[in-house]
Amino acid sequence: MTRLSAKTLAGSPTGFAVPDYDRSAVTPGIVHLGIGAFHRAHMAVYVDSLLATNPSWGVVGASLRRPDTKEALEPQDGLYTVAVRDASGTKARVIGSILKVLDANTQRSELLDLMASPAIRIVSLTVTEKGYCSAPATGELDPNHPDIVHDLANPDAPRSAPGIIVAALAQRRAADIRPFTVMSCDNLPSNGPTTRRIVVRFAELRDPALGAWVAEHVAFPGTMIDRIVPSTTDADRAMVTSLTGLEDAWPIMTEPFTQWVIEDHFPLGRPPFETVGAQVVKDVEPFERMKLRMLNGSHSTLAYLGYLAGHQYVSDAMADPAFVKLIHNLMTEEAIPTLDMPGVDLPGYRDQLLERFRNPALQHRTWQIAMDGTQKLPQRLLGTIRDRLKADQPITHLALGVAAWMRYVMGIDENGDTIDVKDPLAMRMMAISAGAGGDPEALFDGLSALTEVFGTDLPQNEVFRGTVIEHLESLFEIGSAETVAELVGD
Repeated sequence: MTRLSAKTLAGSPTGFAVPDYDRSAVTPGIVHLGIGAFHRAHMAVYVDSLLATNPSWGVVGASLRRPDTKEALEPQDGLYTVAVRDASGTKARVIGSILKVLDANTQRSELLDLMASPAIRIVSLTVTEKGYCSAPATGELDPNHPDIVHDLANPDAPRSAPGIIVAALAQRRAADIRPFTVMSCDNLPSNGPTTRRIVVRFAELRDPALGAWVAEHVAFPGTMIDRIVPSTTDADRAMVTSLTGLEDAWPIMTEPFTQWVIEDHFPLGRPPFETVGAQVVKDVEPFERMKLRMLNGSHSTLAYLGYLAGHQYVSDAMADPAFVKLIHNLMTEEAIPTLDMPGVDLPGYRDQLLERFRNPALQHRTWQIAMDGTQKLPQRLLGTIRDRLKADQPITHLALGVAAWMRYVMGIDENGDTIDVKDPLAMRMMAISAGAGGDPEALFDGLSALTEVFGTDLPQNEVFRGTVIEHLESLFEIGSAETVAELVGD
């Protein structure tokens, strides 16, 4: 089978969308750290849509941990296929906005030199919550994180996202070049201000004068990004080949829906994102909170409960009316009341989310969403819980999501089979679970003592403790599916 590349694409059939611009005329204006599936399904698609009239905004990606994306895309000249799937079928589009992918581990100097060049005006990130080297409960830089310790000791050979950003900014400062804008596209609360605090603090620890310069001159606009992107399977690759006639080592599967809300703060300029469907606003934080609490909080709750109930995909769980009712109630009764967004149709957004979760063509694995829960829970569920507790309001559905996470990270499912728990704290949590011996109270006390996740306030709150333990008892006694059914009255 012929491999996708610039040459083979030029001679391929035209039954699918291809770049409508001359890629040889495109030059890089953006460096993206964390060139994974989500970026390639989201931001890179928006950029691809505007390069015909704005060719100075091409993207150079950087893999920070593994070279797999580089190895997949390099033989394809950076090209890849986005396959948009719903019940009506699949539509393929080849994306050309990524000009090159660098492996930060072996091409670090090349990456830093590129980031330090005047042509680069934006450095964006999708490195996931754990890539910020922060304490999840506070969102502040963790100075004891192994990568931060390494980068402070080796400032010219950084391996963390904060370390790489600050090293490049230091080069620009030394050369008297204005700093690039740092744009987080990760699911963090207040992702712009959070990224700013982390990067500024790292710069201060490296050099107080550099820290002051970063704090004064570098912009950190906030964003809210939304598109569901499942992991790519071999069956997906075969399907893309059947659609395009070209072999693609790493196509991207996604849904029709896409949303991007961007705070308009780019001192060196930006592409006209609003011309290709993005919303450019003065304040993005309300939109971030809406997504984290409604979409992401619901998604995590579905993932843990759904996996425990034997559902491989989100759409499988959403085929159960009890799960649909649970998520509807979580958003309606507990998440929406914490949001102050005049003029925004929050019930309409809820209904849209429920429909997206039902998409049978997407095949979004509950196990994939369940990854890195210690990094996600504070933003997706615990912040909403804190607001509800302060207002003396029930946390019934939210607490079930937390209880399901606690049951999940024990590493043994309801059939006695091993769960492959992917999390930075997996070993600690499994030791805690083993020590709890199947006792719900002991399990709660052990896991809630992870202050980097729960802080010190929630474990001492009797309402939180009692509600989560009650759900844990039910999960142990009757399992996930029956617990959900009993809660919603089905």
